[in-house]
Amino acid sequence: MINKLQRLFPSLSRAKPPEALFLKSLKLMVTLWPSFPHFSKFANDPRLSGIRLNSAMINNPELERELKTLPNFGPTVPLYFDAKGRQPRVTWVDTDNTKNLDLRLNHPVSVKTPVRVLFKAGADSAVLERLEDGGQRLVFRGGPAYMVYPGESIHILHPSFKIGGTLFTDEEKAKLEKVRRFEFKNYFLSYVECQKDIDEFQELVGKDTVIMLKIENQRGLDFVANNFKKSDNLVLVAARGDMYIELAWPHQIPEALRLIIRKDPEACVGSRILLSVVNDIRNHKVTEAIKLIRSIDLKGSDPDKTIETTLLSLINRDIPSCADFCEMAWLYDIGYRNMMLCDELCLREDLLDIAIGAFDAFRKDREQVKT
Repeated sequence: MINKLQRLFPSLSRAKPPEALFLKSLKLMVTLWPSFPHFSKFANDPRLSGIRLNSAMINNPELERELKTLPNFGPTVPLYFDAKGRQPRVTWVDTDNTKNLDLRLNHPVSVKTPVRVLFKAGADSAVLERLEDGGQRLVFRGGPAYMVYPGESIHILHPSFKIGGTLFTDEEKAKLEKVRRFEFKNYFLSYVECQKDIDEFQELVGKDTVIMLKIENQRGLDFVANNFKKSDNLVLVAARGDMYIELAWPHQIPEALRLIIRKDPEACVGSRILLSVVNDIRNHKVTEAIKLIRSIDLKGSDPDKTIETTLLSLINRDIPSCADFCEMAWLYDIGYRNMMLCDELCLREDLLDIAIGAFDAFRKDREQVKT
């Protein structure tokens, strides 16, 4: 009965199989913070190869508090701090202006206006009317449909768009100094476009660190194609969350992924994986099913029938979707052995539990096919 349930829903298993059963050839990373209620549940999960700490939506005092709590969890899977370099991010929004969106960025920018700006990973947009304060303040014609918050990224795809200023802001340098004091040796670096970006980052964090180089736009892909030099401590990341938006044409994403894995056999592919799990309209049934199954009294007269009835009535068998599994298989087949879930999927324990369980089932199936 238990085996039947685990086959239907691998993430429901509470027992940890022997270490030998965990296949190291296909790895999975997630994004969490120690303050997340479910951090302790996954901090030592042997199905994971690493936990990414994303600094985008957190300030320096908050980072200090997060880092100080890490010793409370004891040894964890490897932790990676994600440093923000060139990517334009919102630092301030004029909340008193109800007619036009008015915001400031971490970096000054230049672009021919008026121009459309993308928000929310391309799901929302607004027209930029003009630049002020040397290109660091953006005043819009009206605004997007949804609220914009500090820490969010923006995308401007016009060919005249350029990002100025230093690679790392003073705020970001202060974050890196805090992280170094906690002896971090693993990092992500966002929006890598050239060797100079890597050299400057290594000056801040040390050359004895592992750096996951996030490739997120066309300039980054050009660097990978023409100038990237692989070494043991440099690993390319196909950061598809932003890359897919930044590409000139959506259909170019498969070739971009092939390029990255050709240039670095250890490359990681991140974001837009198992996204069907995030769909609240459908997955609420899965969440409720998990709660009910875990509450079932297995000492009842017919536990098999009770569990099967609960599963069949409440679980949507299209989560994860067919497309999700087929996509992971394609990524695996072209060479990717390191994958990372997107931030949104990691915010809720129930969704992350489902995604990791599905990934682990896929991983074991791939290894069986190999042997």
